[in-house]
Amino acid sequence: MKTCSGCGYPSAKTRSYNWSVKAIRRKTTGTGRMRHIKVVQKKFNSGFREAPLVVKKTAAKLKFKDP
Repeated sequence: MKTCSGCGYPSAKTRSYNWSVKAIRRKTTGTGRMRHIKVVQKKFNSGFREAPLVVKKTAAKLKFKDP
């Protein structure tokens, strides 16, 4: 079986060499679908809060302000 010159398929690891900066940029994270990373990034931005009703911190401060 032949191997792909771009990615090295069917080998388990993706073919990459450090002499081509452009090639690394083309294959890096963010150029594909990012099925898992998109979800994790969203959770990170909200501080990993899993409450069904998440209120913004500024709105919560104004609402429950002590007199």
